[in-house]
Amino acid sequence: MPAKTAFRRALAVIAALPLLTLAACGYGSQAKDDDTVKVASGAKRIDGLDSVRIGYFGNLTHATALVGKEKGFFQKELGATEAKYATFNAGPSEIEALNSGSIDIGWIGPSPAINGYTKSQGKSLRIIGGSASGGVKLVVDPKKIKSLKDVKGKRIATPQLGNTQDVAFLNWISEQGWKVDAQSGRGDVTVVRSDNKVTPDAYKAGSLDGAWVPEPTASKLVAEGGKVLLDEADLWPEKQFVITNIIVSQKFLTEHPRAVEAVLKASVETNKWINANPDEAKAAANEQLETDTGKALPAEVLDPAWESIKILDDPLAATLDTEADHAVKAGLLEKPDLKGIYDLTLLNKVLKAAGESTVDDAGLGATS
Repeated sequence: MPAKTAFRRALAVIAALPLLTLAACGYGSQAKDDDTVKVASGAKRIDGLDSVRIGYFGNLTHATALVGKEKGFFQKELGATEAKYATFNAGPSEIEALNSGSIDIGWIGPSPAINGYTKSQGKSLRIIGGSASGGVKLVVDPKKIKSLKDVKGKRIATPQLGNTQDVAFLNWISEQGWKVDAQSGRGDVTVVRSDNKVTPDAYKAGSLDGAWVPEPTASKLVAEGGKVLLDEADLWPEKQFVITNIIVSQKFLTEHPRAVEAVLKASVETNKWINANPDEAKAAANEQLETDTGKALPAEVLDPAWESIKILDDPLAATLDTEADHAVKAGLLEKPDLKGIYDLTLLNKVLKAAGESTVDDAGLGATS
C-alpha cells in the first residue's frame, strides 16, 4: 500500500436552582455512555436544539474537554440544550463521527484535522479554537540509549502511522540525516507503530527501546524506568506547538452558530479556570478520566504529565501549517491546501467579550 494511502486510511476516517437530570449518550464502540448531566431548571435551549454532541479523547491533552465536562462548564453555557459526550480512541473514528453527524463538535489532534479537511476537499470541518500545546516526549531506555545519536539503530514506538507524533518523529529522524521508509518504518531507526495502551507493556517487556508519545503515555514509560531524552516543545519556537484543536462540522457551524459560540465560551472559561486552579483542575481531569476509562492515573504519572501540557485558547495555526509540511516532507501527504481550515470568528468574539487577546489564523481562515 502506498504510504500516502496508508496515511489517509490511518487518519481519515452551574446554577444554584433546582436541577433536571438528563441522560447522555456515546458513539459506537469508540464511545462510552456518560452517567447523567445536570441542567438548571428554567434554562432555555440554544438555537432550539435538544442537544449538542461533543467528542474528545480520554487523555490529558484533551484536558479542556475533560475538565469542562466534569465541572459542568459546557452544560452551564448550553442551558437547557443538553451537552452529550462521546469518547474516542483515535482521530479517524472521531472524524467519521463528525462526518456522519454523530457528533457536532470535537477535540482532536492536528493530523486527523488536516486529513479530514483535505480528504473532503475542504467541506467537512473547520478548526474553531485551540486547546493544548506540548505534552509530547521521546522517552528511552537509559541502559540502551544515552544520547540522541544512540537512537540510530533502535526500536522506537509512535502511536500510529501518520499520526501527529509519527510525523514529528519521522521529521526529526530526517533532520538527523538518517533514512527511514515512512510506510514500513524500517531504516536507520525502526519505527514501531504501537497503540498507546500497549506501548508501556511492550517497553517493560523489552521489545521497544523507547517511544515518541504524548502524555500520559510518556510519563507511564518514565514510571517503568524510562528517561526523557527529548521534549518536543524544545524543537518549536517559543516551545509551543498545537497538540489539540477544537473542530466543528461546517453544517453545524452554519446552522447553529449560537450553540457553537456557547461551547467556545465554555471552553475559554474552562481554560481560564484550569490555569487559575492547576491542582484542582488536575484532580478534575483525573476524575473524568476515571469515569471514562475506569481507571485514574497514579500521582507518579499524573503529576509530570500535567506539568508538561499547556492549556490555551490559541490554535497556534502557524504550527499546524508546519506540521502539514513535515508530513509532506516525510512522503506521507501531498501538499495540502489548508486555506479555509480555520474559522476563528466566534472564538475571537468570545475572547474580546472576556477581555482577552484575540488569536490569529496564520492566513488559513475561511472567507465568507
